[in-house]
Amino acid sequence: MTPAKTAQVEKWQLRLYVNDQSPRSGIALANLKEFCETHLKGRYHIRVIDLRKHPKLAKGDQILAIPTVVRLLPKPVRVLIGNLSDTERALVGLDLRLAGKPE
Repeated sequence: MTPAKTAQVEKWQLRLYVNDQSPRSGIALANLKEFCETHLKGRYHIRVIDLRKHPKLAKGDQILAIPTVVRLLPKPVRVLIGNLSDTERALVGLDLRLAGKPE
């Protein structure tokens, strides 16, 4: 498989840091799932981390606010804070606009 083909099928690794009790966190998860289903169908994995249950996990990705999405793969790492209600900002921030388009 060529490098270009490998990049196209690479599974996106996303972490969503939330406070499970927060309505903003629920909105962020719903929005992130919608974006991924639209632009990355079958090519993504979202790990949801509830910082009320696992506060020490925030240190590794330097989480200062919640909800926060961290895109681990593909590189480079990208971080987006908020509930992802601003669709254009979220798509640009996570580079999802380009992910759905063939090269």
